[in-house]
Amino acid sequence: MIVCESLVRIYQTGSIEVQALQGLDLAVDEGEMVAVVGASGSGKSTLLSILAGIDAPTAGRARVADWDLLAMSRGDRVRYRRHTVGFVRQQTAANLVPYLTSRQVVELPMAAARMSGKERRIRADELLAALDVADCADRRPAQMSGGQQQRVAIAVALANQPRVLLADEPTGELDTATSAGVFEAMRKVNREFGVTVVVVTHDPEVSGQVERTVAIRDGRTSSEVLRRTETGADGDTLVIAEEYAVMDRAGRVQIPREYREALALTRRVRLALEADHVTIRSDPS
Repeated sequence: MIVCESLVRIYQTGSIEVQALQGLDLAVDEGEMVAVVGASGSGKSTLLSILAGIDAPTAGRARVADWDLLAMSRGDRVRYRRHTVGFVRQQTAANLVPYLTSRQVVELPMAAARMSGKERRIRADELLAALDVADCADRRPAQMSGGQQQRVAIAVALANQPRVLLADEPTGELDTATSAGVFEAMRKVNREFGVTVVVVTHDPEVSGQVERTVAIRDGRTSSEVLRRTETGADGDTLVIAEEYAVMDRAGRVQIPREYREALALTRRVRLALEADHVTIRSDPS
């Protein structure tokens, strides 16, 4: 569903040039739910803006469904953002309209897509019910809690039946219990509607609830954590998490800083090909 290869995004202000993405690779299967994590400035929000069609990459390859994100016209971007992707921002005020009720704001994208009034109302009520905020249909944002507002925001993002839901720190302004409820709502959307979901988050509790977490460091994909559920001999359910370094097309691997510091790995290292693995040693010279 999503493929990024050697993705580059450069911002320039006067003589200052900043590389937000430096050859990032990412693949997300249809129907998958993935968390993207990274420190502030790592490039994760830039990646999401590109996938949402809000920003354009400088170089590389980026494809979502049948869309080439480097070859879209302005009209293509409008159609792409209207029908292929839904986007949820961290700030609830940016997702909703203060003077519209929940039902009205969910109907808004469908009105832009020229859907009939009857279809809009049926779809809006279906989404609000699915996200457990049917009782908020006639309320405005000021009459709802933060968690309810974000659930309505997810309904807005899903209004035109997108194939991909993108969420940028959707629980960043919420407490732990409310965050868990909003994240469970996104998991429900993923399961019941079959929507591919990509969530950018800094919250380890949130990222630990998906089967795959992708870490970005310095504008590149650095590692992935894959989780699976197993039943132990005593019948208890265990979640097994395994971390993998990600190798790009040029064969580059980012070694975590704590590994480098522990073994004094600096500018040069020694590589040795063993029977079934590669060793990396510090350069004693």
